[in-house]
Amino acid sequence: MAGSATTTEFRWKPPPQPQPPTQQHQNISDSGSDSDNNHQQNRHNDLSNSIFKAYLDCHSSSSPSSLDLSKIQSFLSSSSSGAVSCLICLERIKRTDPTWSCTSSCFAVFHLFCIQNWARQCLDVHAALAVTRPSTETEPVWNCPKCRSSYLKSKIPSRYLCYCGKEEDPPADNPWILPHSCGEVCERGLSNNCGHRCLLLCHPGPCASCPKLVKSKCFCGGVEDVRRCGHKLFSCGDVCDKVLDCEIHSCREICHDGECPPCRERAVYRCCCGKVEEEKDCCERVFRCEGSCESKLNCGKHVCERGCHAGECGLCPYQGKRSCPCGKKFYQGLSCDVAAPLCGGTCDKVLGCGYHRCPERCHRGACLETCRIVVTKSCRCGGTKKQVPCRQDVVCERKCQRMRDCGKHPCRRRCCDGQCLPCSEICGKKLKCRNHKCQSPCHRGQCAPCPIMVSISCACGQTHFEVPCGTENNQKPPRCRKLCNITPLCRHGQIQKPHKCHYGACPPCRLPCDEEYPCGHKCKLRCHGPRPPPNREFILKPTKKMLNIHVESTPGSPCPRCPELVWRPCVGHHLAAERMMVCSDKTQFACDNLCGNPLPCGNHYCSFTCHPLEIRSSSLDKRSESCEKCELRCQKERSPKCQHPCPRRCHPEDCPPCKTLVKRSCHCGAMVHAFECIEYNTLSEKEQSKARSCRGPCHRKLPNCTHLCPEICHPGQCPSPEKCGKKVVVRCKCLTLKKEWLCKDVQAAHRTTGSDPKDVPKNQFGVGLLPCDSNCKSKQQMAESVLQQRNVKEVEEKEEPSGKNATKRRKRRERGQDIKETSRLQKLTVAAKKVVMVVMLIAVLVAVSYYGYKGILWLSDWMNEVEEQRQKSRRYPRI
Repeated sequence: MAGSATTTEFRWKPPPQPQPPTQQHQNISDSGSDSDNNHQQNRHNDLSNSIFKAYLDCHSSSSPSSLDLSKIQSFLSSSSSGAVSCLICLERIKRTDPTWSCTSSCFAVFHLFCIQNWARQCLDVHAALAVTRPSTETEPVWNCPKCRSSYLKSKIPSRYLCYCGKEEDPPADNPWILPHSCGEVCERGLSNNCGHRCLLLCHPGPCASCPKLVKSKCFCGGVEDVRRCGHKLFSCGDVCDKVLDCEIHSCREICHDGECPPCRERAVYRCCCGKVEEEKDCCERVFRCEGSCESKLNCGKHVCERGCHAGECGLCPYQGKRSCPCGKKFYQGLSCDVAAPLCGGTCDKVLGCGYHRCPERCHRGACLETCRIVVTKSCRCGGTKKQVPCRQDVVCERKCQRMRDCGKHPCRRRCCDGQCLPCSEICGKKLKCRNHKCQSPCHRGQCAPCPIMVSISCACGQTHFEVPCGTENNQKPPRCRKLCNITPLCRHGQIQKPHKCHYGACPPCRLPCDEEYPCGHKCKLRCHGPRPPPNREFILKPTKKMLNIHVESTPGSPCPRCPELVWRPCVGHHLAAERMMVCSDKTQFACDNLCGNPLPCGNHYCSFTCHPLEIRSSSLDKRSESCEKCELRCQKERSPKCQHPCPRRCHPEDCPPCKTLVKRSCHCGAMVHAFECIEYNTLSEKEQSKARSCRGPCHRKLPNCTHLCPEICHPGQCPSPEKCGKKVVVRCKCLTLKKEWLCKDVQAAHRTTGSDPKDVPKNQFGVGLLPCDSNCKSKQQMAESVLQQRNVKEVEEKEEPSGKNATKRRKRRERGQDIKETSRLQKLTVAAKKVVMVVMLIAVLVAVSYYGYKGILWLSDWMNEVEEQRQKSRRYPRI
């Protein structure tokens, strides 16, 4: 249900006389007041929302049904509050004014007299345009001022009808029905053409969706359910499972509306000619490859020139009766591999212009693309005539001086054919709202009303209505029956009487303060606590500065000093030493008695005179900062027992737990742990052993090899050192061969050789366990020979004289000079060759152009002689 986005409340007020049970409209009488009955009406202030909530919960916020319901609520709110204005005259529509409402899409309400004048003006403009330009419409139409929906001339309203159209001149003096409504059931046909009718009372705006209960099936037809007729189309949420167009697979989508999507099952299929195989979707299994058919035709001489296709190739197109290219002469019995001869006549095929024919002789191929025959043409406006080729159009430079449809601006189009285009200028006139300008193209007659709607809301924004632009200055903020959402800052916020939404400051709290003093008494004055920041005053178009102004709360005044009279003891709280004083007077006094309070140690008493005390919760536990202090050390035994003494002075309570740090190293010796004494002593032996573990790899070396213990940090010796699983590189004695063994295998091999793995050095661990082979000996010999050659070369280089270096430098200089001389000769020869080549090319081009021109002249003379002989033979045919 499409409609306005504004939401409105239905307010139901108990009538003084019984009402029928089907009455759904609110009491719209203007005699309502905000007196003592407001508190009783708060129970019914959400009746409208509760009625529409049952409909709105069934649909999403963007569905047409919810939008229609919102539009109905907006119309009802505007009608009941008297905020409906006519978009044409911008005057408020009263209860007694005859009205007309659009029934196409906007459902806007207008004065009957205003819409009649509007329709007549539209028809007059249409008639004036029909004089200058022939109209294509069969009957003139007029448009709705808001939604621009078209109405025929016969649809000009002449009677004042209610919203549902059943009653003429509906009563305006009944306060219990909506203005301009008959108060009966609407009974208009619903939009989905289900056959049912609207069951609401006569109302503005679109009708709600059909509420009848019907049996309907889901989109896939698998589930049948009872649903509202207006929303009987639904999805069951299961797999569709309908057979797709391929008639092989079924739809795997969730139950959906409309046709199923194409089948996307992948498989390998052949093309139409069967030459190509490709993996494609099932919906694309019939496809054509890019190659040609090339199958032999029935003649056996030609091949099929069609692309990839299914079925037979057909007959050879060159068999049977054939004609020359121009189609004038026919030949019978020609072989399909012989081209049809030219007839020699004029082609005479119609050219692309559609008027002239091809003047060439019978030829193969397409005729001329453009007609080159010179004709006399006139321009579009008829003011200029020229002889131009047939393919060209004539356009003059004259500008049209006719006035356009608006009657204000000339056409100014070059070479206009008389059908002037509509005016493209913007109208720009001030609309009746006096806030905006007309943005329509320049036109005749009255401008359309301003389409902008202004929303006027209460302070909280939950109650609002829309009015046409231009009428907002005469509107007052709506009476919001919601409670004020400003939280009171005084202490009576939960028990304070609630008040309605408002602009400005909240009313002051009138309850007694009752704030409790620190002494326990309560303030008996009227509430003087802080006040919350007020709402801004109602301004139709607040500026950004106004919206950004942050109003702070008004701080409250503090409570006065407590005036109650109480008995006050001395500073030492001795018995029979109280005095009568004002509760707020905090003056302290001391008596002449001794203090007598026990010291903190619990073994001695204070011998000073009466002095201030700090009273704790226990009456026996009294302590003063000025009392004596016990200087003795604590001699109590700690629990659990430890060797550290208590560091505190003498105290009555138990000694605190020992927090002295005790250092213990981990089992592998990689880390030192620090424990509190009480925590370490309360652990058992197993827990102490577990706590001392660093929980990392054991950093101790195994006794038989160089590897570390793989176990987690543990007490005692490392387990199974002879089963080390690390990899070790094992070599032969000459270090040529190498392999990777497990450490435990290397240890076993050393033991078999009679040596203890513990005694083997780190660099000799695993060396000599592999036997040398023939490759080792050959490599040793090669290495020795290389060393000998190096030694010989070094000796020879030392014995050579230094004179050879000078001869090498001379040879290098001579070679450089020879290379420079040869490079100069090469450059000269290359330049000479280029010059000769250019001269030869110029000579060849000149010869070709000369003899070509001569040959063309000879060919044209020969063709003229042949043409003359043919004409003579036609004039004097042989007898």
